[in-house]
Amino acid sequence: MSDINILLVDDHTLFRSGLRFLLEQEENFNVIGEATDGLTGIKLAEQLHPDVVLLDLDMPTMNGREALPQLLSSQPNLAVLILTVSEDAADLTECMRIGARGYLLKNIDSKFLLDSIYKAVEGDSVLSPEMTSKLISQLRSPHPSNNDQLLSSLTQREKETLRWLAKGASNKVIARALNVAESTVKVHVQNILRKLELHSRVQAAVFAIEHALDKE
Repeated sequence: MSDINILLVDDHTLFRSGLRFLLEQEENFNVIGEATDGLTGIKLAEQLHPDVVLLDLDMPTMNGREALPQLLSSQPNLAVLILTVSEDAADLTECMRIGARGYLLKNIDSKFLLDSIYKAVEGDSVLSPEMTSKLISQLRSPHPSNNDQLLSSLTQREKETLRWLAKGASNKVIARALNVAESTVKVHVQNILRKLELHSRVQAAVFAIEHALDKE
């Protein structure tokens, strides 16, 4: 596996130091920069082009909620993982709607964090276990009527793929479930994002949960 370059954006120096030490024990991980606020994080991301950004929410100058859309605006394929103490369902939902690749609480163990980074780089969505039910509950709402037409534009196989995305399944898992090649799944995901006017598979998963496709 090629090296994964990581940018840390968190205003707590001691936490960043511990995080850097942990990540650099992993052979494939390189911590290429650190920022103490969202604005500096955006500037560093533009300069360094990381593969992954670990982003705190509550910081001075510019918080993570404000920085997230700007990070993804300039680098749409960037894997941004929220790493926070906030268990607020509204924070979770907002970040996932914008396009964060994951939402992790700072109380997770080290192995879960390392595994989550690998999964995020592969395009999967990752959540701390206790946040999954909060996301689903928050998204159980009446279906926006303007989305019905978008949903109807999907083929049956694309809808099946979307249901698996809502469950957080990887392309490999989806390919096995649908008995198709992994490259075919990638094409389905690309078509889903284009037709639903979304930018990431995480946003597609949120869309699917909003429309209860994960329950079909």
